[in-house]
Formats: sequence, structure tokens, C-alpha cells
Amino acid sequence: MANASEPGGGGGGEAAALGLKLATLSLLLCVSLAGNVLFALLIVRERSLHRAPYYLLLDLCLADGLRALACLPAVMLAARRAAAAAGAPPGALGCKLLAFLAALFCFHAAFLLLGVGVTRYLAIAHHRFYAERLAGWPCAAMLVCAAWALALAAAFPPVLDGGGGGEDEDAPCALEQRPDGAPGALGFLLLLAVVVGATHLVYLRLLFFIHDRRKMRPARLVPAVSHDWTFHGPGATGQAAANWTAGFGRGPTPPALVGIRPAGPGRGARRLLVLEEFKTEKRLCKMFYAVTLLFLLLWGPYVVASYLRVLVRPGAVPQAYLTASVWLTFAQAGINPVVCFLFNRELRDCFRAQFPCCQSPQTTQASLPCDLKGIGL
Repeated sequence: MANASEPGGGGGGEAAALGLKLATLSLLLCVSLAGNVLFALLIVRERSLHRAPYYLLLDLCLADGLRALACLPAVMLAARRAAAAAGAPPGALGCKLLAFLAALFCFHAAFLLLGVGVTRYLAIAHHRFYAERLAGWPCAAMLVCAAWALALAAAFPPVLDGGGGGEDEDAPCALEQRPDGAPGALGFLLLLAVVVGATHLVYLRLLFFIHDRRKMRPARLVPAVSHDWTFHGPGATGQAAANWTAGFGRGPTPPALVGIRPAGPGRGARRLLVLEEFKTEKRLCKMFYAVTLLFLLLWGPYVVASYLRVLVRPGAVPQAYLTASVWLTFAQAGINPVVCFLFNRELRDCFRAQFPCCQSPQTTQASLPCDLKGIGL
């Protein structure tokens, strides 16, 4: 990005470029703060969203809002200072602090998305274990604390080994690395790549699990032999025993279930993953994977540029590509609420119920025109 320190003409073009840059950063800041704060209010006010997946999403959106509030004003101030004071760099302590915050929020999002991917796999592949052990707020709180702790541990080495402010006005919120291929810089990039790759492997395993369970198998009907309506023995499917255990049994106790107490009215509320729950979990998986994929797409160019600067040389990356990659990371701070509303019908319904003033009377009577049915949601 050119500075305004060149004498002679071109001052009008540079002023227009500076104005466009400041306007874009202001728009990103407003969109990020408005979207994340609105999303946080929606989750806090709507009791039906007080579940572990939405608690994790709430933490992710609050972190994105804090990152936008901490980084984008600093970049705007650095751009104005570069244009007015011939590129005077900010203080070294301020650069290190902002680089630390950028690394902290980046690693927090990566570790949290990895934890979300693991919980999504357990919610579908091992639903009973998930419903009994991981569906409450304590599990979400532990996962959030673990993500922040791991992010704090991973963010310190790049800042302590960082290279300071740099000549680009976007540098205050870039993940500063030493340009000489320091082990801390390369370890930082490798750790981020491993975490993001492991998250996608978890979702790939989940995709294979769902695909394997969707295969049609021929039914083998073998008649069951029974004289007391218990249907046990060769050919029994076990449905009678399951009904009796769930509290719907009638007649004498089946021979194989003597000593087992049937479930009362309050028990067995989450015995199986029924079809509606399965669809809800799949929608949550699609939403979280869309967030994870966007994290990879928006942070990927900057990670590639950092690899080139560490492994090749600092000048191997064009300045325009580096600036664009940094700005893509800025956009990631405000795009998550939009993706969540697009991929989650439950969030849209709760938004209409909690904020009726934000929609027209036509929208109140009928939901979104297509309700995203064209993409299978």
C-alpha cells in the first residue's frame, strides 16, 4: 500500500485511496460489531438456544467482535499516520501487543472450531453419550476455557519472537513473524495448519459416518416365536424388549429382562437419535463446517504468504497480495453471523420472534421466500 510521502503529484489519488481504505475498514468494523452483538443478544434472550453448540458459537462471535474492536481501529490509525506523517511507524510495544491479540484470536478460533468439530461428531455418531455427558453448559464452558488457554499458550511465542511494526500500515494486526525463518515462526504456522487440518479431518470422518449409515440394506424378515407376546428367541428383532424397557411393556416380564427395571415417565427422554433430532444435528454440522471452511479460505492466503516469507525470503510475496490477504483476515471477523443465519433455520426463526421490528409485515406473515430449500437446508 503506497504511502503519502512521495513529493509532487498524485496527492489526490492517494487521498482517494486513503479515503476508500478508511471507509472499507469502517464498514468492516460496523458490520462485525453489529452482527456479533446482535447474534450474542439473540442467544442470550432466546431460551431455546441455551444449548452447548450455541454457547460455543456465542464465544466465537464475541471473540470476533473483540478482534474487530481491537485491530481495525489500530489499522485505521496506522493508515492515517502513514499518510500524514510520512509513514511514521507505531510504537514497538503497541505493535507487539496488537500482533499478540491477532495471534490470540486466530488460535482461539482454530482451537474452538476443532472442539466444535469433535462435539458435532459425537452428537451424531455417539448421540447417547453426547446427550448424557456433553450437551450441557459445563462441557461448553470447559471447551471454551481450553480453547482460550491453548490460544494463550500458542500466541506468546510468535509475539516474543516477532519482528515489530514493519513498513506496511496493515502490519499492526498482522501475525508478525521474523523474516529469517526462525523456529518460532515456522512452528506457529505449522501448528495453525495442523489444527485446521485436524478439524477438516474430523468433519470428513463425520461425512463418511453419515454416508455409511445411509446405505440401503435388504430387510431379512424372520418370524419370531413367542407364546406370551414377549417375542424373544430366534427371529426376534428386540423391539418388544425395547418397548418394555422404555416403559411401554404390557403383560409379564420377558424372560431375558428379569431384574431390569422399566423406564418411568421421566426416564429415557433421550434414548435414541430420532429423525427430527438427526436433522437438527445435521443442520448444526453444516453451519459449523461452513464457518470452519470460511476460516480456512480467509486465513489461507495469509498463511501461504507467511510460509513464503519464512521459508523463501521476505520479499518473495508481492505487497498487493500480502495486503489483500491481511484484509481477508479482517473480513473473517464479521462474516460468521451472516453464515450462521444463512445455514440455520432455527436461528432465523428465533430472530423473527425476538426482533419483529427488523422485518417488514410481509416477512412477518411468511418466512424467507425460498428458505434456502434450493441448497438442501
